[in-house]
Amino acid sequence: MTPLDFIESVTMSEPKKKRFWKSLTKQELDKILSDTPPVWKGSSRLFRNLRERGLIAYTEYLFLLCILTKPHAGFKIAFNMFDADGNQMVDKREFMVLEEIFRKKNEKRKERGGDAESSSQLNVELYGYQGSVSSNVLKKEQPQCEPRSFWDVLKLGARIVLFSDLMEHVPENVTDTTLLVHFFGRKGKSELNFDDFYRFMDNLQTEVLEIEFLSYSKGMTTISEEDFARILLRYTTVENITGYLENVHQSIPDEKGITFEEFRSFFQFLNNLEDFAIAMQMYNFANRPIGQDEFGRAVYVATGLKLSRHLVNTIFKIFDVDHDDQLSYKEFIGIMKDRLHRGSWGYKGEERFTSFKGCMKKELSAK
Repeated sequence: MTPLDFIESVTMSEPKKKRFWKSLTKQELDKILSDTPPVWKGSSRLFRNLRERGLIAYTEYLFLLCILTKPHAGFKIAFNMFDADGNQMVDKREFMVLEEIFRKKNEKRKERGGDAESSSQLNVELYGYQGSVSSNVLKKEQPQCEPRSFWDVLKLGARIVLFSDLMEHVPENVTDTTLLVHFFGRKGKSELNFDDFYRFMDNLQTEVLEIEFLSYSKGMTTISEEDFARILLRYTTVENITGYLENVHQSIPDEKGITFEEFRSFFQFLNNLEDFAIAMQMYNFANRPIGQDEFGRAVYVATGLKLSRHLVNTIFKIFDVDHDDQLSYKEFIGIMKDRLHRGSWGYKGEERFTSFKGCMKKELSAK
């Protein structure tokens, strides 16, 4: 796929136009990859600038999807998993172990058979536990074998590299891709340090968020609270999205707007959802609702992020379906787990009609 294909796959319900398979000659591929900037020239517009002038392999696509939902604290862990020899630098051969790991995992899924099972297993590997991690925190009995997250798979794979011949199975001659050229140069001799790796992952998260934000801001510096709610809910299994949108419209009659920094800070928090969920589970276990001050404090303790009071208030207005100015575990964590797994589901088929109905009701009520 191309960089544009990747962006559309995570920000749109379907591609803007139908694309057909195209075979590239070596000369055509070299010309396309010649536009790839080195990693030290990377930015939060990398994929938008390259558009169709790039090539992303399937295993790289899975890797990029995982980056979107990982907290910054996990970036160092990811880098260390690639850094098989521990020299604080990752070379092309070490990075290529990623493909060998996924190849072996795919072979195992095929051996087990069943499309549904394969899909379920892939979801586990990409996004971690299918059930809430925090839901078992207070239980005495734990399952003996928990499904491993993507990063656990990488960690296991890196250990295999150190103590087996996995590295020997990495092919010598591989087709260059945009990521390989970006990280290791046209000759594949460059090495990747942690600062550049961190910057790439942070830029990717920022780029996707910028695209989503700009699609609603229409050139303005803020998006409406209602649009913020729409973005949060569109990747979830919530059936009555219109009800949530009406709740926001009624609860926040005077729009102040959500800035991009507020928008970005929320999704950084969302990537730390598992840590926050533990604190929320304590409130839930004690059958205590959580207010705005407690929510903000729990976010800061669990993630180190300070959400603005307006952002916290907006979150409460979206998810406080009981209109009691309190937030329960079920109202928030359950829905946000769906949103965090943004790549597992596409948009719902009825979303466009739901949005249309919401707009109609809003216009009619204003007259």
